[in-house]
Order: sequence, then structure tokens, then C-alpha cells
Amino acid sequence: MPQLEAWEQVFVGDEAFFESTHGKLGCVTCHGGDGLAGDMDAAHTGMVRDPDSIETCASCHADITSTDAMSLHSTLEGYLTVLAERAGTEELSAGLEQAFENHCANCHTSCGQCHVSRPTSAGGGLLAGHSFKNPPPMNLTCTGCHGSRINDEYKGKNQTAEGGMYPADVHFNPGGMACFECHGDTEMHGDVPEQSHRYDEAAVECTDCHPEVEGGADGNQQHSIHSENLACQVCHAVDYKNCYSCHVQTSDEGTPYFKIEPSEMAFYIGKNAEPTEQRPWSYVVLRHVPIDPDSFSFYGQNLLPEFDARPTFAYATPHNIQKNTPQNASCDACHGNEALFLTADKVLPEELEANRDVIVDVLPGP
Repeated sequence: MPQLEAWEQVFVGDEAFFESTHGKLGCVTCHGGDGLAGDMDAAHTGMVRDPDSIETCASCHADITSTDAMSLHSTLEGYLTVLAERAGTEELSAGLEQAFENHCANCHTSCGQCHVSRPTSAGGGLLAGHSFKNPPPMNLTCTGCHGSRINDEYKGKNQTAEGGMYPADVHFNPGGMACFECHGDTEMHGDVPEQSHRYDEAAVECTDCHPEVEGGADGNQQHSIHSENLACQVCHAVDYKNCYSCHVQTSDEGTPYFKIEPSEMAFYIGKNAEPTEQRPWSYVVLRHVPIDPDSFSFYGQNLLPEFDARPTFAYATPHNIQKNTPQNASCDACHGNEALFLTADKVLPEELEANRDVIVDVLPGP
């Protein structure tokens, strides 16, 4: 995402904003400071750049902010859940805590970082002269944070080994459905109390919009045979990006940075390690997440002693859905095709134990 010019980030120039409800509140209502002061320094005393959602937005939007305070966008609980499991403790060590603050905490969002500006982690900058956007523009907010994987998958920006491009998701072409058409405000604002992971019941499902495919009610024999045993993406996704490691540290000047390497475009079918009522399938799509035992070694030794507590090939929902894919071209395009399945030979030796529950030992026969 290109960086905005400095004036684009701060200029409040939309006349319509001053006539809107938010514009009539006055700057100090949300940002603090002293609106009666006669000089700049005094006027900015106590000013807050990014107003707190509870302290400001809740006065008018209590219903939304009460759940948003527990959403993953606000708490980042998904990161903490995974780190705690791999660390084997509820409380993060001092080293992991520092790493989290340096490299993860900036992903936190507030009401304003979606509805008024781009997220700080994506460079910030007002969306439209401080006008409040509802829903937010996908290309300036959602993909600002979820760009390297989801955006490229969804819009068909991933390159094939032959130099071509993988097709865009059918939901993007030709109409260009925006993120919020599937991921509604209740999901974004947190409709699951104390959600600890992004796949806690809140996430959207294909059958929310396509109920007819469940059990083959649409007359499709393959849906009738497979819908209870396979996640939809097993048949309807194509290759996506898998990242095999991420190492974090700070520069000599103290600036946090990270390196992700290597990555590959691939497609893996594996076992569902944690079936739930919402996701009961035996086989799901797996993606290698950017982690290895030494990811946080800059901050201390052996910070992830229970690294094997979670698979490194994790349950995934690629955003590159296609009606016709290589694996659903025929029965034998999938059945007996070892290349599609996560078998032990595709897993690094030091990660075999972590992925024991998702590796496919016996392939479905041809």
C-alpha cells in the first residue's frame, strides 16, 4: 500500500464533515486539548491523537464498543493465545512480552483506525478528510493489515511458477465484493465474548450464503458425498502462500523489524485436528504459518519450550475460491493424489511432532 503524502494524512478539508454529526461535536470532544486556549502549545495540552474507543465512542455507541473491547481487533488475543500455548504458560515471559510489544501490539486497532483513518500499522492517514466511513473502504483499511496474503489471494495478485497469475477469487470477479459483504459488523466488532482465536465461532462460513450445498440439497452429487467430510476450500481453493519462518529483532537504533523466509505457493489438504460443531470435517485446508522454534531467539533462549503444542500447518481459509480447480476436475484428481495431501515427507523433521495430528497417514484411495 503506497504511503500517503504528509498533508493527505492530516488535512481536514471535506466541508461535508463539518456539517456531519461528528463534525459538529468539535475536535476537543474526541481528541481532548483546550479549545479555548489562545496559543498552539496550550491548545494541544492533553490532546490524544487516537481517541480511546471506550472513553469517546462509547458515549454514543455503547452497544458496539462494549463488544468491540473484547474483539480480536482490540485485544489481539489470537496472538497471545498462540504464544502462550507454545510457551507453555499463561503468563508470557519477559522476553516474549517485549517481543509482543515490539512486533505485535501495533496491529491493535481502534474505532478511528477503521472508520476515520488507515490503521497505524499500515502507515495511518485520514481516509477522506476526517469523514467517518461506514462501512470503511476495503482497500485502505482491511487490506492495509491483511494485504500480503488475503489481498493478493483475493485479487489474483499471486504469481505462478510459470510466470502467470493465479486467478482472483470468484467473489472478487467480476463484481468485486468487498470484505464486509462476508465479514459483517458483528464479526468485526466481536460477537463472541472473550474470543481467544479467530476461528472461535464468530467466523463466517460458506453455507451462510450457500445453504443449498450442505448435504447436496442443490442436486450436486459431489456436495452430497463430501459436504459433511470436507471443508469447502478442499475442493474450491487453489495454491496460496505458505511462509515457513519469521524472525523478529530490533536494529541498532532500536527499531523493530522482522524477516520472513522462505515462502512457497502450494496447496495442502490435511486432517482437522480440532473438529467442532461448526467445523466437523475430517479434511481441511492447511497453511504453514510463519513460525519456527527460533522466531523469538533475539529476545532470549528457549522462549517457546512447548513449540510442538500447536501445529505449524494450521487450519486455513484461503481467499481464492474457484468453482473449478485442479483437485475437483475428476475423482482421481484428488483421490490417491499424494501431491495434494500433507504427508510426513512434506514436513520439516523438527516439526513432525507438532503436526502429528494433521499429517495424512493414509490417502483416500483412487
